[in-house]
Amino acid sequence: MKKLYRFFLFGGFSALMALGSASCTDYLDKEADSTVNPDDAFKSFMNFQGFVEEIYNCIPDKEKCNYTTSWNWGDDEIMNPEADGHMCHQVDIGNFRAWYTCDQTWLYRNETDPRATYHPNDDGTAKFKHALWPHSWYCIRKCNYGLENLDKLTEATGEQRDLIEGQLYFFRAWWHFELMQFWGGLPYIDKVLSPSDEMTLPRLSFQECAEKAAADFRKAADLLPIDWDKTSTGASTIEHNDLRVNKIMALGYLGKTYLWAGSPLMEHGAQTNAGDLTYQYNTEYCKAAANAFGELLSLVESGQTQYELVDFEDYHTLFYTTGEGWRMPGSTEAIFRGPSEDFNGSNWNTTKTFGPKINALVEHDNVIHQPTANYVNFYGMENGLPISEGNDPTVKDNNSGYDPSYPFKGRDARFYNDIVFDGYKYVQAAISDPNDEALRYCSLHEGGQMRSETNASRTGYFTQKLVPTGANKYDRLYDWSHALHTNLSYMRLADIYLMYAEACAAVGGAKQTADNYTLTAEHAINKLRTRAGVGPVGGGTVGSTEGTIDMSYITNNQKFMNEVRRERAVELAFEGFRFNDLQRWLLLTEYPYNVKMSHEFQRASSDEGGFTVEGSQAAEQADASLQPYEYAMNCKVTNFRQEEILERKFDAKHYWFPFMDDDVYLYAEFPQNPGW
Repeated sequence: MKKLYRFFLFGGFSALMALGSASCTDYLDKEADSTVNPDDAFKSFMNFQGFVEEIYNCIPDKEKCNYTTSWNWGDDEIMNPEADGHMCHQVDIGNFRAWYTCDQTWLYRNETDPRATYHPNDDGTAKFKHALWPHSWYCIRKCNYGLENLDKLTEATGEQRDLIEGQLYFFRAWWHFELMQFWGGLPYIDKVLSPSDEMTLPRLSFQECAEKAAADFRKAADLLPIDWDKTSTGASTIEHNDLRVNKIMALGYLGKTYLWAGSPLMEHGAQTNAGDLTYQYNTEYCKAAANAFGELLSLVESGQTQYELVDFEDYHTLFYTTGEGWRMPGSTEAIFRGPSEDFNGSNWNTTKTFGPKINALVEHDNVIHQPTANYVNFYGMENGLPISEGNDPTVKDNNSGYDPSYPFKGRDARFYNDIVFDGYKYVQAAISDPNDEALRYCSLHEGGQMRSETNASRTGYFTQKLVPTGANKYDRLYDWSHALHTNLSYMRLADIYLMYAEACAAVGGAKQTADNYTLTAEHAINKLRTRAGVGPVGGGTVGSTEGTIDMSYITNNQKFMNEVRRERAVELAFEGFRFNDLQRWLLLTEYPYNVKMSHEFQRASSDEGGFTVEGSQAAEQADASLQPYEYAMNCKVTNFRQEEILERKFDAKHYWFPFMDDDVYLYAEFPQNPGW
C-alpha cells in the first residue's frame, strides 16, 4: 500500500503522458500510432487538452460502479439483509472501514477484485475501475503536472490557455474537496512531488484545506467561460461540451467549499450531544458562500447561462430518461456530472434494485434500496407545513392538515413523485401469470405480501424517484428497447438554491440575502416549493387568502433552519448527499437521525374507506387519467405507528472515515483520524 500511495502522489512520467483517450471528442482525436515527445507534450492545445481529458474519465459513477452498489449512507435508506455486505449496512453497524474492504463502494475498488485497477484507463465504460480514493491522488498529480508545464503551451490562443489552466485549477480543488467530505482535512498538494522528496506534508484542518481549495475554485471561475459552446475553441464540438467544467461549476463548488468550511462540524469539531451547536456556523465562511452562490444565481436568473430549473412535469429527467435514445439525465438543471457512457449499465444494477423481488417481479438479484419511514416523515404537506411538530407521523396536526388515519393524503407533490406506498398500482401492463396478479397493487400494510424483509419492503415503502416503477418484468421499462438511462449529478441547480438559503440563514435568518444578490433565504426555498406546487415556508399561499402563514417558521431562526434542512432532505432525497449533510450538521450521532424506522398499520375496512383493489379498479375505470397513487392516497388506515428497525450506535469518531492503516504509517505528519 505504501508503494501504491507513493505512486499516486509521485506517479510515473509515462503514465502522465497517456494523452490519447477513447472518451475524447473529435477535436482531441489523434492518430493511433502517433507518439508525443515529452518536450512537445504540452505544446499545442489539442495535446494539452488530451492530457486534461483523462481527468473527466476518472470521475466515479456512484450508481453504476458495481452491479448492485450503494451510495446513500445517512438515515435516508436501508437495504434488505441480502445486501448486508454493502456499504449502506456496514455504515449502519459502524464499520466505516468497509469503504476499502468491500468491493461495492464507489470510494475504492478492492484490489482483490479482478475488475479493479488503480490506474485510470481510457475506457469510458469501465465503471468497475473508477473510484474516488485512488483516482483523486492520480488526478491531483496530473493537475499539478499540467500547471507546472503551462509555459510549454506555446501553440494556443489566450482563450485556449485559459481553458486549460481553468480546468486544472478546478480539478485540483474538486478532487481534494471530494476527499475532504469523508476524511476531513488533508495535505493540500499543490505542486509536483518527487519520489526522492522526504514526505513531511502536514495534514491541514478542514478549514485550512478549504481555503486552499476555494482559492483554486476562484481562479478557475475567473478563467473559465460560462458556456464552452460560445467560445471559439468549443465551436468545433458544439452541443458536446456540457460535461466540461465552466464558470458556473467553479462558482458552485466555491460556494459549497465555503459553506462546508463554515458548517458546525468544521467549526466546533466532532462530538456527540452537540445540542444547539448544530445551529452555530462560522458566519464569515457562510457570507463568502452566499456571495459565491449569489454570483452564480445572478448569472442564471439574468439568462446568461444554459441552466434553469426544469418544470416539475419533467422532474424525472433529472435522474433518468427513457425512450430518448439513451439521453443522459440531468436536463438544464445538472451543473456538474461525470461521464455516463455505459448507459446500458443502468440495466445491470440501478434499474433493478428498487422494487419488490417477490416472484421476481423486479428481476436480477435480491438487493433492494428502500426509504426509511423516518425519512419519509420529512415529506410535508401540500400547503408547505411539516406533517406535525417534530415530524411525528402518529400525531394529528390541525395546522398542517395531516391525519395519521390518512397518512398519504394531501402530501408534498414530491412525496408522490418519489415514494411508493400502500395501494400504489405498481404494474400497469397485462400480467400473464395469474399468481402475480396480486402484485399489481402494493400491499405494504402490516402483514401485506410486499412486507417481506427478505425480498420486499421492511419499511412500508419503496422508492421510485431514481427509477420508474415500470422497471419490472411486465412493464419491461428496463429492457434495451426502452433505453432507460440513469445517472446522478454531483451538483444541480436546485442544490445551489438550497445551499444559498442555508448560507444566508446561517448568517442572518430567513430574510438574509447575499451582498450581490437580492433573493432572501426564505424565497430561495420557496422557489423550489413553487416548482413542485407546494406551499411556502410557514404554509398557506403567499399573496392569497387561501391560507395563513405561520410566521414563527420565518422569524425563529432555528425553526427556519430546520425547514431549510427539511427542504434539502426532500428535494435531494436519495441523491447521495444525506450522509455528508448529517455529518457536517453534527447530527449523525443524534436521535432521530441515528435510527431507521418502519411504518406499521392496517388497512381500514372497505366500509370505512380503506384500500380495496375493486375500489381502485372502479376509480381507474371512471377516470383513466388517474395516476397510480391517486386512489390509494385517499384511503384510510388504522393503528398507524413507527417501529425501530435498527439504531446506529455511533460516537464522535464516526464523523470521519478512517484512513487505511498503511497510509498513516507512511510518515509522522499524516495521522489517523481520532478514534480509529
